[in-house]
Amino acid sequence: MPRKSHFLASPGGTSRGSAAASNSRPGLCDWRPAECSRQPIRAWSHRAAPIGDERNLDKGPLGARAEELEPVIKDNVVVVYEVLEEMLDNGFPLATESNILKELIKPPTILRTVVNTITGSTNVGDQLPTGQLSVVPWRRTGVKYTNNEAYFDVIEEIDAIIDKSGSTITAEIQGVIDACVKLTGMPDLTLSFMNPRLLDDVSFHPCVRFKRWESERILSFIPPDGNFRLLSYHVSAQNLVAIPVYVKHNISFRDSSSLGRFEITVGPKQTMGKTIEGVIVTSQMPKGVLNMSLTPSQGTHTFDPVTKMLSWDVGKINPQKLPSLKGTMSLQAGASKPDENPTINLQFKIQQLAISGLKVNRLDMYGEKYKPFKGIKYMTKAGKFQVRT
Repeated sequence: MPRKSHFLASPGGTSRGSAAASNSRPGLCDWRPAECSRQPIRAWSHRAAPIGDERNLDKGPLGARAEELEPVIKDNVVVVYEVLEEMLDNGFPLATESNILKELIKPPTILRTVVNTITGSTNVGDQLPTGQLSVVPWRRTGVKYTNNEAYFDVIEEIDAIIDKSGSTITAEIQGVIDACVKLTGMPDLTLSFMNPRLLDDVSFHPCVRFKRWESERILSFIPPDGNFRLLSYHVSAQNLVAIPVYVKHNISFRDSSSLGRFEITVGPKQTMGKTIEGVIVTSQMPKGVLNMSLTPSQGTHTFDPVTKMLSWDVGKINPQKLPSLKGTMSLQAGASKPDENPTINLQFKIQQLAISGLKVNRLDMYGEKYKPFKGIKYMTKAGKFQVRT
């Protein structure tokens, strides 16, 4: 079926439906129509975020991770506007499914760019995706695989602020369930949890049947083909957020002294026996610190005397031998004692653990006769994790 071209927002236009851009978070440009209701655009921006987001399993239509997205957008600005043209119709959300957009807009290549320049053609396909013609627009028809498999990744980010005594000031969890589904035909899946009441402030992919979730707390859906984000959720009840690491610190500055003491130790706290890995400790030191002479028990550290940034790459934490970083700080002569001690920021990952306690009970498939391979993986990582000293 021939496709009808939709409205394309002009970068400098101010007419109805034209878009203005404002940064709402890293990796996401929030395009808002000048005169249209903001509510549907909020929903659209939520659906648009994974297209260039590094947390998505797929690289998105532009084929780039978040840290690479800016130069890719500059090099492929025409493709970006073609994608926006399909996603918005006169300023309102239209096609927001990543798999559909990949069929609509051909990925940019050097050869295609040269051909388009010579012939004046575009990356937009001439035919509608098959999914656009069905009652399940997020899934294309006639899907066939030799190996049928469905993988789900439960990924949680913990944001926390820990005070000097080790008590939790604030803590919350931002979680997502990313899926990679490659199943033949039109499967109907149900995903149940052992403790679904943990999930709060949940946002679903359009494929999820919301009424069944409300009544039974079961996810029932016909999945898109390939990679997609099934849901995102938020756990804000502080008593439900376990803090997986602790930091012992002794950072001292003395008046009328050119030396200061620095000592920190990192250890596991509530990890259910799982290994904490990828640990990186950073701290912005006061301006009066000229240099640091430190000795790590494991890993490597660097201190930039210009930016005053200390970074310690710890790696894995061995509970039998906790990593520590000890030494002295060289201070400016005659400088007064800093008003407050530096804060410590942590990055870490814990494989096969959802720190909220969320667990998948079972995954069932209906509508097809074959038995697919199914897999569930959990991961917890630090978001904005700060320890005050």
